[in-house]
Amino acid sequence: MATITFDVPLHQSHYLSDEDREAYRDKIKSLLRSEDAVLVAHYYTDDAIQELAEETGGCVSDSLEMARFGAKQSASTLVVAGVRFMGETAKILSPEKRVLMPTLEATCSLDLGCPIDDFSAFCDEHPGRTVVVYANTSAAVKARSDWVVTSSIALDVAEHLSSNGEKLIWAPDRYLGGYIQRETGADMVLWDGTCIVHEEFKAKGLIDLKRVHPDAAVLVHPESPEAVIVEADVVGSTTQIINAAQTLPNEKFIVATDRGIFFKMRQMAPGKQFIEAPTAGEGATCRSCAHCPWMGMNTLEELAQTLETGMNEITVDPVVGERALLPLERMVSFSAGGARKKR
Repeated sequence: MATITFDVPLHQSHYLSDEDREAYRDKIKSLLRSEDAVLVAHYYTDDAIQELAEETGGCVSDSLEMARFGAKQSASTLVVAGVRFMGETAKILSPEKRVLMPTLEATCSLDLGCPIDDFSAFCDEHPGRTVVVYANTSAAVKARSDWVVTSSIALDVAEHLSSNGEKLIWAPDRYLGGYIQRETGADMVLWDGTCIVHEEFKAKGLIDLKRVHPDAAVLVHPESPEAVIVEADVVGSTTQIINAAQTLPNEKFIVATDRGIFFKMRQMAPGKQFIEAPTAGEGATCRSCAHCPWMGMNTLEELAQTLETGMNEITVDPVVGERALLPLERMVSFSAGGARKKR
């Protein structure tokens, strides 16, 4: 498999005065009403966008719930604040709706690192296997798959398929795939992809931090390296990490996922302390910089402009969308049908 490189945008903080921030908020609220639009935001987006989604009757969630929520809405326009595959998923599940995003440039290293031509060839090299792909993939890759999963149901889907005697192709995150393989014993061939945020968490730094905070529980997203996952008290999706913060008795938590999640964690578990897991290696000038640069491209300014102009509309080739709909519907149906075990 060829090494794939891609340009990563430099994350820039967007500083607005309180007055400007409030003006944008008011404008966006008005535009959401006039455009018959609902705002769906991922946990990793800016706090201000998450607040707006909640205040306007939208949704702040992981990618699975974003997909389910958008499909159930009566609004004619969905505004998806996140990365491009999330907008594509919304369009495939709701082809009759207009789907807008604050920017079409916000993508994902897992998506970029799994181009359809290379992935199709990879699948052809392993015939007879059930193709399971992570939601963090393009519409074309989903169309080549049998199942789409998110991190919240990946273990259960793999266990379900394996119990039926199926052998799997898994793409694109090799760390998540490896975790699933170890936990379920499924026969899996893994695509070699990684998340640029989660792959940077460092086991040595985490062990050192645990010594400083011995009473803290460690919450880790399974896109992280195996050595980091080994140190976890809870391994789970973004929603499962938030649930753990609410239900565990600990007052402190070391969190190994994108720091955008802290907004919802502090909201759902007030009074508890959340500490960023370290990403820094030797010689680094910062301890942790765990934030997706593409998620950071979603801003109030971009959101207002999109609603005002109708720009940044998501389109999906109808043939590709029709093919991708079946594995996506399997994902939604599996998660809603009670097939998941409590983990």
